[in-house]
Amino acid sequence: MVARPSPSVPATRLAGGEIYVRPTAPPRARVDADARPAVERLTDPPAFHRRLPGYRATPLRRAVAAERRLGVGRLWVKDESQRLGLPAFKMLGVSWALYRTLSERLGQEPEGWRDLDDLARAFALLRPLSLVCATDGNHGRAVARMARLLGLEARVFVPENTVATRVDAIAAEGATVTVVAGTYDEAVSRAAEESDRPGALLASDTSWPGYEEFPRRVIEGYATIFAEIEDEMAADGARAPDVVAVQIGVGALATAVVDWYGARPGGAAGIIGVEPTRAACVLESLRAGEIVHLEGGQDSIMAGLNCGTPSLLAWPVLAGGLAACVAIDDDRARAAVRLLAADGVESGESGAAGLGGLLEIVEGPLEQRTGLGLEPGASVLVISTEGPTDPAAWEAIVGRRPACA
Repeated sequence: MVARPSPSVPATRLAGGEIYVRPTAPPRARVDADARPAVERLTDPPAFHRRLPGYRATPLRRAVAAERRLGVGRLWVKDESQRLGLPAFKMLGVSWALYRTLSERLGQEPEGWRDLDDLARAFALLRPLSLVCATDGNHGRAVARMARLLGLEARVFVPENTVATRVDAIAAEGATVTVVAGTYDEAVSRAAEESDRPGALLASDTSWPGYEEFPRRVIEGYATIFAEIEDEMAADGARAPDVVAVQIGVGALATAVVDWYGARPGGAAGIIGVEPTRAACVLESLRAGEIVHLEGGQDSIMAGLNCGTPSLLAWPVLAGGLAACVAIDDDRARAAVRLLAADGVESGESGAAGLGGLLEIVEGPLEQRTGLGLEPGASVLVISTEGPTDPAAWEAIVGRRPACA
């Protein structure tokens, strides 16, 4: 039986943009130049992902218009609008977590596999098996895609405010999609209940007491993003970023950022988390000093970040590793989408949130932005985690159809 997620301290939602700076910034660790985070020493997600059909490193783009707007030396955008056949980064975490989890159930890693057809044959011994998850879009589509490729079933629960385009994309992968009358957190609870049925495997990227291993492997899978960034920056002769801004959601990707850059030589002086004002569960948790559950609906256009409770795994890492947490409203996200589009990056609202957080900071006092490392000459990294997964919404923001539509 899978333990149920349970809320912690309730809190009201923020009404507008806000910046929470840690009273004491996390120390900038120094380690051997060849060191890697503990996650990578134990496992090797990049090697696994390179063996998957359609793998290629996603581009690291320089965003000149955004540099001028922020007043920094370099603004790098890791463009995850196309990753392993889907318009978002989530396939990295899902594919790795499923590979590790199914291999464990099988009792060994499949030997000599060359492609996903080989893996499907190896994991056929585990059928019938249905993957179960909650999502507000990208994670569920990645779970559904992997289920289809491995010959498994998928049952995906989505909150009621999920746009039809994203629901249809999940269903098109062959998944059974159930719309939950409530928030993302309520969809998570429904998925946990469904996974108690025989032949079900819960494939969540958030965690709670008693459910941690699969979400931990999702976080591990995101190491591929940062290994690629490191290679791309080295090839360009660029130095490591001084500042990394990362959108939070339940915190899996942000945890991977802290895991990677928190112990790298010349790594990020400031790791800045970004959330919607109406779903700023990590900011409120930092303020309270414990995990906070947000009451009410989370209904930002940054759909992938509409989460009311931080992941149990993510919380201690983010509490110890973020220099600041920024809550932004939907207008700030729209401005970030338009600014990235001016630099040739087609990013969805959730994907542009990291840049939106930086825009929020530079509107504030000079000492605040410089205290967070946003100085002239700074090297700054943001991760555009998705393409325009709702093309109609992107067109309304930018004024033209996305090229991928």
